[in-house]
Amino acid sequence: IANSIRYAVDNGAKVINMSFGKPVSPEKELVWEAFQYAKDKGVLLVKAAGNENEDIQENPYFPTNFKSTKDEKPFINNMIVVGANTNDAEMLKASFSNFDAKMVDVFAPGDKIYSTVPDGKYEYWQGTSMAAPVVAGAAAIMLS
Repeated sequence: IANSIRYAVDNGAKVINMSFGKPVSPEKELVWEAFQYAKDKGVLLVKAAGNENEDIQENPYFPTNFKSTKDEKPFINNMIVVGANTNDAEMLKASFSNFDAKMVDVFAPGDKIYSTVPDGKYEYWQGTSMAAPVVAGAAAIMLS
């Protein structure tokens, strides 16, 4: 992850979509250094919050922009963490989306998203990995 972020930054990325994550991070310090590198170069990181329907302050989801869940603020300010919402006004947060008022910045469409799949086809998919690119795309348009 750290090498991928550095590669993207060094090759001109202004916004990096990170539609991935996991509950552990054995080399998180290297990733945090890459986050700082991106910040120093003016690059925005957009990260999926995860799909376990968990409070990510209680159950961390890496990579994260908080060095500790006890921290009041993230250690960098160039990351947007994205949860998934539905188009159902009765249940706006998608049932699978991770959440936390402090650690998830925004929710974006992430349920029943018509997406490309292998073999030149399309299918409906769901997840915060569908929601994060919506935010990354909006950010890229704003930057342009």
